[in-house]
Amino acid sequence: MPTTSIRSMVDNKTGTMNRSLFSDKDIYQQELEQVFGRCWLFIGTESQVPKNNDFFANYMGEDPILLTRDSKGKLHAFLNMCRHRGNRICRADAGNAPSFMCTYHGWTFATDGKLVGVPGYKEAYFEELDRSQWGLVEAGQLDVAKGGLVFATWDKSAPSLRDYLGDMAWYMDMAFDRTGGGIEVLSGTHRWVLSCNWKLGADNFAGDGYHTYLTHASMQAARGNGPRPGYFGQGGWSMTPGNGHGTVRVGSGQGFNNTSGEGLPDSIAQYHRNTLPETRKRLGDFRANTGSTGGVFTVFPNFSHQVFMRNWHPRGPEKTEVWSWCFVEKDMSPEVKEAVRLRHTWMMGPSGNQDQDDMNNWLQCTAIGKTPMGKKVALNQMLGLNHDTKIEGYPGTANLAPSEVCQREFYTFWAQLMDAPSWNQVKLAPRTIS
Repeated sequence: MPTTSIRSMVDNKTGTMNRSLFSDKDIYQQELEQVFGRCWLFIGTESQVPKNNDFFANYMGEDPILLTRDSKGKLHAFLNMCRHRGNRICRADAGNAPSFMCTYHGWTFATDGKLVGVPGYKEAYFEELDRSQWGLVEAGQLDVAKGGLVFATWDKSAPSLRDYLGDMAWYMDMAFDRTGGGIEVLSGTHRWVLSCNWKLGADNFAGDGYHTYLTHASMQAARGNGPRPGYFGQGGWSMTPGNGHGTVRVGSGQGFNNTSGEGLPDSIAQYHRNTLPETRKRLGDFRANTGSTGGVFTVFPNFSHQVFMRNWHPRGPEKTEVWSWCFVEKDMSPEVKEAVRLRHTWMMGPSGNQDQDDMNNWLQCTAIGKTPMGKKVALNQMLGLNHDTKIEGYPGTANLAPSEVCQREFYTFWAQLMDAPSWNQVKLAPRTIS
């Protein structure tokens, strides 16, 4: 384990950070326990388990889990591990089944986690095995945010999901609670593996607007757009409501529900014009009229949104498994849903224009940042340092985009968790909006 405090390696007064945070094996093992073992983690949506006995397989850190809806309709998150010898009890990605049978010795578990079948229970165990004590290991807490987003934490002592999200929930609603029908995930999970640390992707989507004008210049050119005039200082706001969360907000007319329809397929633009009155009723005029259906954001530690929902799953200090989903609003017509899917595919994923640009940079940052000399050089995140402010109407701390205020908050909260022995020693940002 590291012999010095993690917080001493993240210096927000100078805007510098130790690069070993992205490659040190001991630090990685510590964050599996201190971050992924304690934080609220996104594990799926209600739309992925709509019926009783539906299940969806995901991960919490490196731990494989099952999101289930039991025979009575209650949601659960279980470690995907047999309590007998530790074999994985379910190898399917998703489906519907009343129970899961381990293929090693046949122990069988219901979708509510109870151990319901043990071969040889009478003949070999002499009915002395207390099956009530050997059910599946369940997450310490599970809760559902607006839009049907399911989060879970292993830590029973963790703060409530609402307190953990804090004012980030206000921003999330713009993406996931715009209409009464809610959202649904289109079938299938897009997965790929990157040779980089999971934090690089998460902090990029937490509010790195600095890279877009150059990294994505070719994509903008392909769409017929060049760099925006006066980009620096005119790109909207980087906002962090605290607790490691961050988002980039764009001005009116830049988002999915813009009334001008600029940059969008006609069917999507028309849908958002038609649903704008309902969105105003649900979110209020201020949020409905910002022009952005959620912007770009990361919910700490590893859940990001843009035109997708995404997990950055840690697979080692220098490896990340990315899981990404295209989501739509249930009220959309089949034509609009297909338009959203095509737009998502063009932009995102290992074959998408935008993700390809980003991933190439992260791979190089990782490769050079772990070399004997490279890892000794401090990482610079000084952009906007000492110029944080407040913006009327928006909760949290702001900085004129592009800025690295969200990255500084991300790593400050991460370091706090890494050093804190329990949640009692973690300072959460207070909620200002109910």
